[in-house]
Amino acid sequence: MPETTPAPDRLRELLDAVLDEENATLEAMAGDAFASPFHFSRQLSRGAGEPPVSMRRRVLLERAAWQLRRGASVTDAAFAAGYDSVEGFSRAFARAYGQSPSTVTAHDPASHWLPAPNGIHFHPPMSLWVEGGGKPSGGEVTALLVEHDLDDTRDLLEAAKGLSGEEYRRPRLAGHRALPFDGAEESLAQVLGHLVLAKEVWLASIDGSGAPEPGSGDAADLIDRHAAVAPRWLAMVRDVERRGAWGDRLVDALCEPPETFVLGSVLAHVLTYAPHRRQVARWLLADLGSAPPWPEGDPITWLQRRTGGPA
Repeated sequence: MPETTPAPDRLRELLDAVLDEENATLEAMAGDAFASPFHFSRQLSRGAGEPPVSMRRRVLLERAAWQLRRGASVTDAAFAAGYDSVEGFSRAFARAYGQSPSTVTAHDPASHWLPAPNGIHFHPPMSLWVEGGGKPSGGEVTALLVEHDLDDTRDLLEAAKGLSGEEYRRPRLAGHRALPFDGAEESLAQVLGHLVLAKEVWLASIDGSGAPEPGSGDAADLIDRHAAVAPRWLAMVRDVERRGAWGDRLVDALCEPPETFVLGSVLAHVLTYAPHRRQVARWLLADLGSAPPWPEGDPITWLQRRTGGPA
């Protein structure tokens, strides 16, 4: 009989064997999956469209890129990825990403994912993310809105960095506030501050990390805070989507008294008020006479720039 594609559960077992930290060789992967190296490689290649050694090397490089963006040293990332030398790791990383690992920063806009024939990618802390195929679904549209919001916020913060302190903090929208309980948003500083703070506060409620520390509110401070919260926010959205948990309820202990929120409504809340604040910030920047180095905020042209093709 011809060999058939592995069933989903078996494919999951094969993928687990590929990613196990102890399985640095094909023989070790195959042994963990109770198969010969030949049959293990054949099954994985047929089921995922990629040889196991190649997949492991790619996924570990993706993990290394993710680690480097979070402050890991090149040496630590190299040995965690299974390389015997920093030089070998640096060559492989440069071939894959087109840049030296020593140049990677937290502000790199590109994804840590590499091109893959199967949509299987590293997902922190050490698991896999499998991209969906076919026509765009509601989840994919939501992901696009979330990623566009994060990128557009970063661009607006960078544009505000060039303003003087007086321009940045001067009240220009008397009495304006997006939400009654959020306080005044009369200046560009206040609008951008709430844009960043909203995600910090909601994440603190969702992951129990405690109320965020108030920063100075300067544009440079907000850029650093946004760089820290953006990947956490995106990882949260992806995790909830993966688990199909948008109907789960969150008891927000940071409220007084504590309140209960549906996770889906939390994301909808952020995706309602973040675009409003971004547009207000864009108007304020234009009113201050700032030349528009930032994108106009359209998800269509944002996606075109990001993919290099039609959106």
